[in-house]
Amino acid sequence: VKVKIPFGNKYLDAIFSVPEKKSTCGVILTHGAGGDMNFPHLVSLAAYLASHGVLCLRFTCKGLNIAYRTKAFKAVVEYLKLSDDYKLSGVFLAGRSMGSRAAASVIRQLSQDDDDDFIQGLVCLSYPLHRPKLQSKLRDEDLLFIRCPVLFVSGSTDEMCEKQLLEDVARKMKAPKKIHWIDKANHGMAVKGRTTDDVMEEINAQVFSWLRENIELE
Repeated sequence: VKVKIPFGNKYLDAIFSVPEKKSTCGVILTHGAGGDMNFPHLVSLAAYLASHGVLCLRFTCKGLNIAYRTKAFKAVVEYLKLSDDYKLSGVFLAGRSMGSRAAASVIRQLSQDDDDDFIQGLVCLSYPLHRPKLQSKLRDEDLLFIRCPVLFVSGSTDEMCEKQLLEDVARKMKAPKKIHWIDKANHGMAVKGRTTDDVMEEINAQVFSWLRENIELE
């Protein structure tokens, strides 16, 4: 179901992937710095979740400014929270690369604004912990503030997320967290000798099983 979500004086393009049975829990999903909501990994994950009973709303927000992306993500959360068509008891925020940074930033902001438990967790696909070769400047401040469950799915050779550094950050986090490493995958989740579909299948299954652990799925 295609929708336009009000954002300031503009609209964000978004698509609902709706499960056959009514879902009480949803996932909001967005893309990285390049691309849009039709990025193959997002389309694949949204379809997988919907076919397993989880509503998924994915949206496009162009712009390389993290504050702008965070604001847009917040508008989408509000939109879904107030939606009469899909009455949800909670949502998980998910993003790929820069999208996962925006998601983390939204959760930190909203948790400071109110003690609302609408947001139930965070899924970070290829979280960009640092710029390539700039391991000294970590983008971990939002992660350290988050209290809800967090899943990281990262490539073990991601040039923007050194394995040891993410494991160190995870140890410092107060939130319940899990890291799933995709063996030999880079930032774009490409693995030599494996098809894209094969890698996406692994990612999708990991995300769904983690969601199932963290919500009461019928």
